[in-house]
Amino acid sequence: MARYDEIGVGYALGRRTDPRWLAPVLDALGAARSVLDVGSGTGSYEPPGRRVVAVEPSAEMIRQRCPGAAPVVRAVAEALPFAAGTFDAALAVLTVHHWPDWRRGLDELRRVAPRQVVLAYDTALHNDFWLVREYVPEVAALERSRPSAAEIADHLGASSVLPLPVPWDFTDGVFPAHWRRPEAYLDPAVRRACSALAQTSPSAVERGMDRLRADLESGRWHADHAELLALPEWDAGFRLMVAAS
Repeated sequence: MARYDEIGVGYALGRRTDPRWLAPVLDALGAARSVLDVGSGTGSYEPPGRRVVAVEPSAEMIRQRCPGAAPVVRAVAEALPFAAGTFDAALAVLTVHHWPDWRRGLDELRRVAPRQVVLAYDTALHNDFWLVREYVPEVAALERSRPSAAEIADHLGASSVLPLPVPWDFTDGVFPAHWRRPEAYLDPAVRRACSALAQTSPSAVERGMDRLRADLESGRWHADHAELLALPEWDAGFRLMVAAS
């Protein structure tokens, strides 16, 4: 519970709902009228117009929820305080990789709802991101310790897996959000909103930022990554999964 109490300060400023991801999340929920949003954080992708209950372990994240957000219960995914079948759907957006026992957490999603909608990512593709590969390779060890999208889909028995590419002007500051805007990573506030950087050694991150700053000033980054500058979106490995039990 303490992890995001420490690294989540100011999280809501950098992690804002992007409608280009909200739309497929809503589609994935189908006709579900009641939704349990597990690991809800500040509530970025809670569906409007439905009965939503949020579950979040961090007091700091709960503090940043907007007025009028769904009611929230402070609990963990591995021990949801609800009876079997309480909800039509369980939603988990970019949270499974933080669960200490992620398989048990997914089993809990299946227990409380017949439909599960999970947004996760391919850790290998994250590790191929230029920021990791060229500037902060220390992030790779953290990512390798996390469950990847394919493992999560397999455990859930997902019936569909939809790639969600990252638009170049994405408003939700997920780790690879600024793949075409490298200057953004020089901002400490941007880095704090990315758990992969917030949980990596500060000295390693600073070394990487010094190299990135130098490469931006010299023009080397733009020369090495010219092919990215014309792309409207990029596949960083994010996958939206739907399963029914």
